[in-house]
Amino acid sequence: MFRRTFWFTAGAAAGVWATTKVNRKIKQLTPESLAAQAADKALVAGHRLKDFALDVREGMVRREAELGEALGLEAPVDPDLPVRRHFAVEAAERDGRPPATYRKLPYNSYNRNEDH
Repeated sequence: MFRRTFWFTAGAAAGVWATTKVNRKIKQLTPESLAAQAADKALVAGHRLKDFALDVREGMVRREAELGEALGLEAPVDPDLPVRRHFAVEAAERDGRPPATYRKLPYNSYNRNEDH
C-alpha cells in the first residue's frame, strides 16, 4: 500500500511540474512576450552600440591629442608670427570663375510605362 501511495504521489508531482513548465514555455512564446523580448534585446544592443561609439570617440580624442603633442600643434603661438587663416572651400566659385560644369551621361529609358 505504501508503494502505491508513493508512486501515485511521485506521478502527481511530476505531472504538476511538467504542466507548470509547459505553461511557462507557452507564455514565453506568445506574440506579446516575443515582442517584449525583442524590444528588450534591441534596447540592450542600442546601449552597447552607444557605449562602443563613446569608447571610439574617446580613443579618437586621446589619439588626436597624442598626435597634436607629437607634431607640436599644441605649442604656444609666437606673437611675432602672422596669424594662420583657414579658408573654407567654396564650391560655387573658384577665384572669381563660374563653377565647373559636369557632363551628364545620356539617359535612355526603355520603360514603356514611363510618361513622356
